Amino acid sequence: MQTQIFMVHKRHLGLRAPTVLAVGFALTILVGALVLMLPVSAADGQITPFLDALFTAASASCVTGLVTVSTAVHWSVFGKCVILLLIQIGGLGFMSVAAIASFVLRRTITLHERMVMSAGLNLSDGGGIVRLTRRVLFGTFIIEGTGAVLLSCRFVPHYGFPKGITMGVFHAVSAFCNAGFDLMGTPDDPFQSLIGWAEDPLVNITLMALIVLGGLGFFVWSDVWDKHSFCRLRLHTKIVLTATAGLLLFGFGWTLLFEWSNPATLGAFDTPHKLLAAAFESVTLRTAGFNTIDLGALTGPSQAVSCLLMFIGGSPGSTAGGIKTVTAAVLVLTAISAFCGRTTVSAFGRTIAPRSIMNAVTLLMAGGVLCLVGACAIAGIEDAPFHQCLFEAVSAFGTVGVSMGLTPTLAAASRVILIVMMYMGRVGVLTLGVAVFMRRREPPRLKYPDADVFIG
Repeated sequence: MQTQIFMVHKRHLGLRAPTVLAVGFALTILVGALVLMLPVSAADGQITPFLDALFTAASASCVTGLVTVSTAVHWSVFGKCVILLLIQIGGLGFMSVAAIASFVLRRTITLHERMVMSAGLNLSDGGGIVRLTRRVLFGTFIIEGTGAVLLSCRFVPHYGFPKGITMGVFHAVSAFCNAGFDLMGTPDDPFQSLIGWAEDPLVNITLMALIVLGGLGFFVWSDVWDKHSFCRLRLHTKIVLTATAGLLLFGFGWTLLFEWSNPATLGAFDTPHKLLAAAFESVTLRTAGFNTIDLGALTGPSQAVSCLLMFIGGSPGSTAGGIKTVTAAVLVLTAISAFCGRTTVSAFGRTIAPRSIMNAVTLLMAGGVLCLVGACAIAGIEDAPFHQCLFEAVSAFGTVGVSMGLTPTLAAASRVILIVMMYMGRVGVLTLGVAVFMRRREPPRLKYPDADVFIG
């Protein structure tokens, strides 16, 4: 009954959901920037320039991780807490976070709020959205808490008790939300990320687990929790799990192949640590933003595949960005069907609807054009190689946050471009999905005759 009521009112409320999402994220970024500008937010007690504060707030709210100033060095404890809050809001969605207050106050969540919450989680059906949101919030804090404990076991002996606990909590939240913000920088090396921990199995494996779990998608969690068997899972969940495993293995193998003997990346490690660093590289490019090797020293083939993995990103309804694994999987399945001469696209004994294929193509074109335009604009402003500009642009769109070292040196205009890219990668894709992909479509009143065109 709840689902029926939702669908009846969706025509009237659906047009407002994209606006609520877009404006909500924009206000979150603006408020975050104004707070980060305050002297109390900076370690030196000075006012942070608005563009740096805006860039940091956008990067945190869009769970990207690109920075123009060192998170560890520039910001005070208060500023880091603000960044962590923005990361959590950006990862879960502001409506999911706002639902906590409703649960605590035992306030009834309105129909419109349910609709926006479902849109924020990339769901076309509002049935059971409150129950799913409860699961999301509960699961998030359990997973982040477990990750924080494991990381603290390593950080406390190194940094001391108070700072070690803080480091564990911050990096657990940042990893699960696929944000990529870290507190490892020093005044001598402000942007070192996790390079100093490249050979630590506990830190690497914990962060990888958090990143993967955050990137699977909240719907996948719920489906796996309810079904407990791969055969009983919904088609969406099967595609997500299969595509995620395939992309992780592909990135792992490719990195080993082209970086094994590169002395500036994997070549400096022994065999076990080469495997660990390659696995971490494959996982973090799924929109996480950490790095344990120098990305600026990657070989050409590794840079190309890095851009591909960043562009695909995580899964729908997750903390990750990109065009999403399901989109990439549907496109690949469509190509395979065409090669095999089939007229339909299928997976796991189910036929994929033509509407889903059209949505995948639309998202591919929109993301590809945005990344290309952004990279060209930055290259036209900066005196930098195009491949570096493309790497930064794709990293921003995919809300990944890894960098070849170009972002901190960019001019104001280029930083604004990256802010727009981050916003579009996180909010633009989400609102596009709500406004276009989930819109009610009426059958055409007039159907034209079929005609073939020459392709290829």
